[in-house]
Amino acid sequence: MIKDDTSRIWDVIVALVLLTRLPLPHAPKAAFARQAQATWAFPLAGLVVGLIAAAVGWLCMAMGLPAPVTGGVMLATLIVTTGAMHEDGLADTADGLWGGYDAARRLEIMKDSHIGTYGVLALGLGLGLRWMVLSATLAVGMGPMIAAAVLSRGLLPALMAWVPHARRTGLSHHVGRPEGRVALAALGLAAVLAVVFAGFGVIWALVLASLAVAALAAVARRKIGGQTGDILGAAQQLAELVILLALMP
Repeated sequence: MIKDDTSRIWDVIVALVLLTRLPLPHAPKAAFARQAQATWAFPLAGLVVGLIAAAVGWLCMAMGLPAPVTGGVMLATLIVTTGAMHEDGLADTADGLWGGYDAARRLEIMKDSHIGTYGVLALGLGLGLRWMVLSATLAVGMGPMIAAAVLSRGLLPALMAWVPHARRTGLSHHVGRPEGRVALAALGLAAVLAVVFAGFGVIWALVLASLAVAALAAVARRKIGGQTGDILGAAQQLAELVILLALMP
């Protein structure tokens, strides 16, 4: 059992384990027994990922690289630090939700490691748009990218809390459903961090991203009965893109 005074620290480590592929300290088994409660720290995982990408971006600009190249390198950094798990979720979600004829078949498609036409199109469009928007937001600095990394992950606990699991297996089911207060804490923390890095304009971006994620959740509930780890990955990608678009200069 983890003592209360260290549980928050381990929550951050667990959040980083769940959302990144960074080298991390070995967490005790008890830390993973409270994975659902640890989702309040998802925005901090986004902050770490965003700061790493920002550091790479600053280095590229110091070398005199043009904005499109810097944006591409930053995008690659975001993908590497997360192991492309969110991009994989986006592709699987597109294939499953639009490639199957009933809920069981859609879930089967989403579980398949192969990628279909819908997945390729979603992945290509998502990466292309994020690359262009990241490059455009460099005109005002790294704030929009960091805010998008934080807010897009801060929305995930709410989706986990208020949308049921579509299946009884998988990563999302294993993590569990956080309590509403945990989801609100994650969203509040994400909003504060985003305002610090990008100003109060992020509130409007958060509203738009919330609507986009809610729309995805509604489609997922209708087509497969709830959310999965792939749906969460797609939600992060959708929210990040919407936030970046809203914060474009």
